[in-house]
Amino acid sequence: MLHSKTTHSLFRSTVTTLAAALFIFQFILIAVTVNYVVLPMAKRSADDLSALLVLSAQTWVELPPETRKDFELELIQKHQFMLFEDLPPLPPRNEFLPYLSLLDSALSTRIGEEIFVKVTHLETTWFWAEIHTGGKLIRIGFPKERLNIDPPMLLILALAAMVLLALLTAFVLARRITQPLAQFSLAAQRIGEGGFPESLPETHIKELAGLAQTFNQMAFQVREHLANRTVMLAGISHDLRTPLARMRLAIEMLSEAADPKLIARLQHDIEYMNQLIGEFLALSRDMQKEGVEQIDIAGLLQELAEDMRQVGAQVDWLPREHVLRLVGPTSLRRVLSNLLGNAHRYGMGNPIEIYLEANKDATVIRILDSGKGIPAHELDNVFRPFYRLETSRSNVTGGSGLGLAIARQLCDANGWQIQLLPRAAGGTEARLTLPNAALV
Repeated sequence: MLHSKTTHSLFRSTVTTLAAALFIFQFILIAVTVNYVVLPMAKRSADDLSALLVLSAQTWVELPPETRKDFELELIQKHQFMLFEDLPPLPPRNEFLPYLSLLDSALSTRIGEEIFVKVTHLETTWFWAEIHTGGKLIRIGFPKERLNIDPPMLLILALAAMVLLALLTAFVLARRITQPLAQFSLAAQRIGEGGFPESLPETHIKELAGLAQTFNQMAFQVREHLANRTVMLAGISHDLRTPLARMRLAIEMLSEAADPKLIARLQHDIEYMNQLIGEFLALSRDMQKEGVEQIDIAGLLQELAEDMRQVGAQVDWLPREHVLRLVGPTSLRRVLSNLLGNAHRYGMGNPIEIYLEANKDATVIRILDSGKGIPAHELDNVFRPFYRLETSRSNVTGGSGLGLAIARQLCDANGWQIQLLPRAAGGTEARLTLPNAALV
């Protein structure tokens, strides 16, 4: 027994793998760049700025009082520094700024005591260093704009650019790989449904071009094989039906003294052989999708229910309003006739129930019988050609084993879904789902 597993599309798996690899690479690259480039440069910048701050404060203290105003003006104009003396200390900084932490460390090392840069927010943000020098408390500061950097915003922009670039690269690469495979999948599905897709392009990547060439050759061979099989079976059918016709004529010409029971049995066998030949041809025929027509599904079921009653079946079906759909009428009639025939044959004389459900997505036809039912492990096997649960091979107790196989081929060709489901109370439910590709 096959166990179901959670699966994902190749495109999704490829994008996820490539994106994860690119993310890891980008994070490693950022970490290396920060550790060996950005951090050393930031430390050097903080050390230079701390030296300039300390030197400015010490120079101001050592200058004569009458020249300090000119020095303060020069600090503002050239360095954007503002300097004050003997002011009450500012409250501690309560926000984390990586560059200020480096500046704290540089100032503390240069002064010899622990210093923490303070922050004030008025019209603009200012950073202040409080330095004890020459017996005075000098508060010297500079505006945030002087740094000309915004580390948090820089980091956010870098990460956003990294994510977008990684996703775009992964999408392009995955698309380039999976798009040809998606074309292969659709082409293989069309072959499985009995159609023949156009030849796949044998270009682009070398390996995919080779795969496309092999696939095109396989599709051509399948087409040739099916055509040859159809011609061969058509010839066999013609050759067999000719002697069958002569046998039927010979039986009709037998004398009246012949045993009537023997003649009836021979005639029945000939008709059964003729029926088998017709079913062999139907199974071997190219199952192309039939052209759609607008038909009344409810009216068709009403007609088929009446036909079943004519052969002695009990059918529970309540006529309902018109359900107009665009479908292949011959294919649908044949599939429903087969399902109803099976329900009558294996329903042990119990009533057959027919239900029609129509909504915006699909039209569902359910045919229920109350027979012995089909074992769960045989529900898929009964769709195989020539497979019969009844092993006597009698055409009285069972069919040829081709009806459901033909029904499955017709459903596949037309995009329908056919299922056989066991009923809890015994019997089988045959469910036919017609997607509403076109509603009227």
